[in-house]
Amino acid sequence: LKLKKTGKNYSALCPFHNEKSPSFSVSPDKQFYYCFGCGAGGNALGFVMDFDRLEFPQAVEELARQAGVEVQYEERSDKRQSSRTPRKDNPLYALLEQAAAYYRQQLRQHPQRQRAVGYLKGRGLSGQIAKLYDLGLAPPGWDNLMSHLARDTSEEKALIEAGLVVENPDSGKRYDRFRDRLMFPIHNAKGNVIGFGRRVLSDKDNPKYLNSPETPLFSKSKELYGLYHCRKHSRRIDYILVVEGYMDVLSLNKQNIMNTVANLGTALTETQIQLLWRFFNNIIICFDGDKGGRDAAVRAADKLIEIIKADSKISFLFLPISHD
Repeated sequence: LKLKKTGKNYSALCPFHNEKSPSFSVSPDKQFYYCFGCGAGGNALGFVMDFDRLEFPQAVEELARQAGVEVQYEERSDKRQSSRTPRKDNPLYALLEQAAAYYRQQLRQHPQRQRAVGYLKGRGLSGQIAKLYDLGLAPPGWDNLMSHLARDTSEEKALIEAGLVVENPDSGKRYDRFRDRLMFPIHNAKGNVIGFGRRVLSDKDNPKYLNSPETPLFSKSKELYGLYHCRKHSRRIDYILVVEGYMDVLSLNKQNIMNTVANLGTALTETQIQLLWRFFNNIIICFDGDKGGRDAAVRAADKLIEIIKADSKISFLFLPISHD
């Protein structure tokens, strides 16, 4: 939140309801927040639980990570502890953010950027949308990113762990995983870059879309493209629209439909559905109008029937045959 100092306290636009004038107050001395508009209030722990839609144990873990405090667990909780999300101070986060910044710069400055810019313009996407979603360009060449980010062997190994560099098992040579591609940074719900999607710049190349490999930070079956942007730009979202791909999200954004996310090349998983339910109770699934899209909708329905909650609403929006 953008907090503004007002006397002893801080004020902001309330994240829990729509308002034009700040009525959300934070008191450092009293260690609590209160909204004079909607009545929301509590301490830091309560804020994280409400804003990030976390249960109490996960909220404790999140605040502990931010404060640099180690959480002590009872012995019976060791199994749960080992499956927790990656630490916020994991150095791979910074490395992926640096890679995203490099790709953004290349889209603006590289001599061969016009192919990528032309493709985006051909799809009716503006520079504003490219900036909003941090789109970038992986330029042609074998080791542009590696040369830019890695100063020694240990840093090259970190790039491999982050899924940005590939090592040939036979020759031991290392090279950039993403080359001559339009780049889509993938963020987690908090806004950290955790991976990338890429699109070829020629329809002759295949596959057209491909994601980062599985890494300590990224699993394509657990994340959703665009979720962070939905939460960042909309204080209240009445429904969330689930579509098939990156370009679907961007094309809908062009029509000022911001409440859109996409799965990442896999069938919609139970983990992704549970992630959505942390933030939204009304989900609309809209896949392409071809057989593949309709089959994917049926598979999603089969999963949802098993886990649907009493206070949730699920709808399916079907496009005409062959339309996307």
